[in-house]
Amino acid sequence: MAIKKQFVKTKPVCKVTFSILAKEAASAAVVGDFNNWSVEEGTLAKLKNGTFKGVFDLPKDSSYEFKYWIDGAYLNDPEADGLKWNDYAGAENSILAL
Repeated sequence: MAIKKQFVKTKPVCKVTFSILAKEAASAAVVGDFNNWSVEEGTLAKLKNGTFKGVFDLPKDSSYEFKYWIDGAYLNDPEADGLKWNDYAGAENSILAL
């Protein structure tokens, strides 16, 4: 799993690349505050090496809760900026700080 942040100097956004290795998975997405936890809006593309990857423009100077959705199962990113308990989900979510 990896998160890459590229801040855009001319705009108040950050290009965030989410990638997760899931060779056996049929589908993957990143869901979170930034896309209303929508699997459709967070769909990741599968590469030949089994990694799912996607780039999203997110407003900077913000913090977001997110998870990966792999074949219907939710998974946190151990390389995230932190974890936060979410009462609604009854579980911890990964944190992305921009």
